Amino acid sequence: MNYACMILVVLIPMICSAETKELTLDQAISIAMEKNRDIEKAREYAQYVQGKYVEERAAALPQLSLNGTALFSKDESQYIYGTVVQRQFSRTVDLTVSQPLYTWGKLNAAIRAAEVGLKTADQQLRLYRQAAYRDVVAAYHDIQLARELSRLAQENRSQKQRHLEEASRKFSAGVATDYDVLAAEVATENTMPEVIRSENSVRMARERLRFLLAMGSEEVDVSGSLEAPADERPLPASYDEAVRIAGTRRPELSDLRLRIGIYDELVTIANAENKPRLDLKGGAGWHWTSLNDPGPAQDVNGAAWNIGLYMTFPFFDGLRTSGKVAQARSDLRTKRIEETRLLDSIILEVRQAEFSYRESAEILKALSGTVKQAARLVQMAEKGYEFGVKIRLEVDDAQLNLLQARSNMARAQRDYRVAQVNYLWSMGVAGE
Repeated sequence: MNYACMILVVLIPMICSAETKELTLDQAISIAMEKNRDIEKAREYAQYVQGKYVEERAAALPQLSLNGTALFSKDESQYIYGTVVQRQFSRTVDLTVSQPLYTWGKLNAAIRAAEVGLKTADQQLRLYRQAAYRDVVAAYHDIQLARELSRLAQENRSQKQRHLEEASRKFSAGVATDYDVLAAEVATENTMPEVIRSENSVRMARERLRFLLAMGSEEVDVSGSLEAPADERPLPASYDEAVRIAGTRRPELSDLRLRIGIYDELVTIANAENKPRLDLKGGAGWHWTSLNDPGPAQDVNGAAWNIGLYMTFPFFDGLRTSGKVAQARSDLRTKRIEETRLLDSIILEVRQAEFSYRESAEILKALSGTVKQAARLVQMAEKGYEFGVKIRLEVDDAQLNLLQARSNMARAQRDYRVAQVNYLWSMGVAGE
């Protein structure tokens, strides 16, 4: 299969595909905040911790239960006392209530831990929203970069085709050799792999964005180009300021600090296992009793109720509570170690993000005039070749330099924008 057929095989599915939805960056971010799977998962986690809070709070509220029984019995062992034994049929309906009065702080600690858990849901949502914002911005600019590189590859191929046509005309006129024609043909064919590769990169980048936006089978594309001015957000002037912001705004750090509070409450809960506990329990209902065989049947019914205070004090449980307390305190210390480690990791991420941002800004500044110079160099080389003072090799070198300059500029623009959002993400303020 020749290259022309390969191009048709690649392009026909794209032409026949469903209508593509073109998005601005703001539209892509808005869709991600609504549909991104990780964000949806964070919202479901919020529902989970809300249910957990209701569960823990229920332990401090009165527990009501409606119980009913129907019992048929006869005990013939009572004959030993010379007693006439009758069959007995009893029925009961009781409403019972139980209310903990004192639990050595166990219930209050559980409720406080559940309340902290509600706050962790907010931090989880912030975490995934910021990650989605960072990934969508990067994917958006990746499409723009891939599209620009594809355009440059197409331009390079078109230029090589023009050279081939020129060489063919000169060969027909007798001012060029068959070597010149063959060299032009080889140069033209060598551009095809990059054209195919660059077009595939565009499709892959669009698929990546569609995945982040959770848009199913709908085709997506982006508007604008890398040359368009970006809405730049002021960045911290110093590394110390960035670290300070990250220490208070990174959602995973805030989440871990909240979880440390939960583990602190778990120590209180474990410590209350072998401590006194006081509960109020009671019940009220109606009981029916029927006696028959031998003798006449007797039916008795009436109200029944009871209420009382119950104290339990498992003062020795085989040191089980001591073991639980030791485990809970170890978990608490582990979480505090994780906090220190996470903070060190965040500081490293901020430093790396700052370095990447400074680097990309310097590269973009260094390349600002290179494209114009390379384009001017191509014009000079082509004009010199036309007048016979330049050779084809010099023209090819100038064109290659222009292609590299444009490719480097496109990558630098993409890297600069992505470095910006990564820097903001490292501080925990991306998209906020």
